[in-house]
Amino acid sequence: MLIALLSDGHLLVEGPPGLAKTKAIKILSDLLEGSFHRIQFTPDLLPSDITGTDIYRPESGMFEFQAGPIFHNLILADEINRAPAKVQAALLEAMAEGQVSVGQRSMPMEPLFMVMATQNPLEQEGTYPLPEAQLDRFMLHVKVDYPDAASELKILELVEQEARNEDSESFEPISQLDLFAARNEILNLHMADAVKTYLVELVIASRQPQAYQSDLASLIAVGVSPRATIALSRCARAYAWLRGQEYVTPEHVQAVVHDVFRHRLILNFEAQAQGIDADAIVDRLLQLVPIT
Repeated sequence: MLIALLSDGHLLVEGPPGLAKTKAIKILSDLLEGSFHRIQFTPDLLPSDITGTDIYRPESGMFEFQAGPIFHNLILADEINRAPAKVQAALLEAMAEGQVSVGQRSMPMEPLFMVMATQNPLEQEGTYPLPEAQLDRFMLHVKVDYPDAASELKILELVEQEARNEDSESFEPISQLDLFAARNEILNLHMADAVKTYLVELVIASRQPQAYQSDLASLIAVGVSPRATIALSRCARAYAWLRGQEYVTPEHVQAVVHDVFRHRLILNFEAQAQGIDADAIVDRLLQLVPIT
């Protein structure tokens, strides 16, 4: 979440229910200077329920725009795959262009704008899979699994502390100016030409695996888009900055490449028949492409 926030991107989180996906972004919003809104996606949701619509005011005899929940700083699109495509598409312009068009008007989003969408992989009935074009708008696709025993015990202790209303450590909210300053500092983080070349070669390898004399060409239908190149650079820089580094290394690129490529790689039927997923393909790409 911090990497997506610092990289000015959007986040898609996939995992079973009850893993605190909603709680995580709510806590993040409490630590930032900004507004938060949760949108529960359902099959009967309309695009205007997200973007807003013109409302007739009898007292003035005029239509007035009533802004929808999209006009907040942090948006949680809960169970985004439960709404039909036209509702999912209502997010596209806001995510990609930073504006929303209603009628003949285009209204800009706030400078701080981040969408975190969740989807439940366990239930497929009554859901609408996100098309590849929309998935590409998300900078990162993170998979969350059930915690181990130690983490489960820690969760139990934290929930009991909250139930007893025990005081927890408080933090001063981070201002948007400080956040934007951090983004600029990350953009100016040094990335050597060799690291950029390595990054680009990973992208090209997903599109032309036959150049490495690999059988991946029989498993990949479509490689990652140029958005993946940009996202991989931004996320690697943010990852390095969060660890106090003054420059980006190939190891930083490798740390985020799975989350950047996971939803952009389109595998063919052969890969699905063999039970090979996108993460396994990324592992193979990391083995094929040498670090320069």
